[in-house]
Amino acid sequence: MVWRNQTLNLDFILLGIFDHRPTHIFLFSLVLGIFTVAFMGNTLMVLLIYLDTQLHTPMYFLLSQLSLMDLMLISTTVPKMAFNYLSGRKSISLAGCGIQIFFYVSLLGAECFLLAVMAYDRYVAICHPLRYTILMNQKRCVFMTVASWILGSLDGIIVLVTALSFPYCSSLEIHHFFCDVAALLPLSCADTSAFEKLLFICCVVMLVLPVSVIIGSYSRVLQAVISMDSKESRRKAFTICSSHLSVVGLYYGAAMFMYMRPASNHTPDQDKMVSAFYTIPTPMLNPLIYSLRNKEVSKGVQKMLRKGKLILYSIFECPL
Repeated sequence: MVWRNQTLNLDFILLGIFDHRPTHIFLFSLVLGIFTVAFMGNTLMVLLIYLDTQLHTPMYFLLSQLSLMDLMLISTTVPKMAFNYLSGRKSISLAGCGIQIFFYVSLLGAECFLLAVMAYDRYVAICHPLRYTILMNQKRCVFMTVASWILGSLDGIIVLVTALSFPYCSSLEIHHFFCDVAALLPLSCADTSAFEKLLFICCVVMLVLPVSVIIGSYSRVLQAVISMDSKESRRKAFTICSSHLSVVGLYYGAAMFMYMRPASNHTPDQDKMVSAFYTIPTPMLNPLIYSLRNKEVSKGVQKMLRKGKLILYSIFECPL
């Protein structure tokens, strides 16, 4: 009971990823720029898909959920890192650490499943177009999306409760820029080897199962696209699918490198670099990939900008 009371009053130290050398100041400024673009881009995607009735389809609904997850993911880690760097304070409370662990693990897990749902959606749209409205109706689409959120949240709750059940009585310095459970466990004075093995197995399952769905879906999609007679249909299908596959490659490539290796092969600096890659640039690239390579989204953005100009014009030109 004593160690539990001590643990509840702990403040961890996040060693961060940058110091105050000129090169690191530039990199920190770059991260803030990426965060701003990611925050604005994903917010725009969510609002655009919500407001534009022409984008009220299963594919764009799923895309809006991906943008929402990316928006929450980057907001979980970067603001605290920026605050610590600018203020010189590196501490984070146990509650703050727990919040970061829960949202980080939950959002990563939910995104894993959502990307598989998006692959299935493309498979049905291209391979079974006449049955698309039946196989991907609104109720089924919402159900699979909610299931992705719930499965990710369950994973986050399990990891959070287990990680915070260990006593932490050694050095409280976390070799990371946020509270990652893999960086937190080495600080425990209890034996965490069984939990680390279980965590590794869970990560493998949560990565392999969705990847299997994605590979299976796109192998069938590729066969269907190759057999299409219309060049325009092939071009449109390749554009949509290549956008999704680019996101999948960025996300799963880094995640597999991070979580499907034995703990003995991990180093703190390596983990920080890989985590920074798929928690900072990837949320920025997702809306850019989909907006630049998707005519419907580009048209929606142009329509929103025109409406915004008309509203501003009517406000400023309105006589008092």
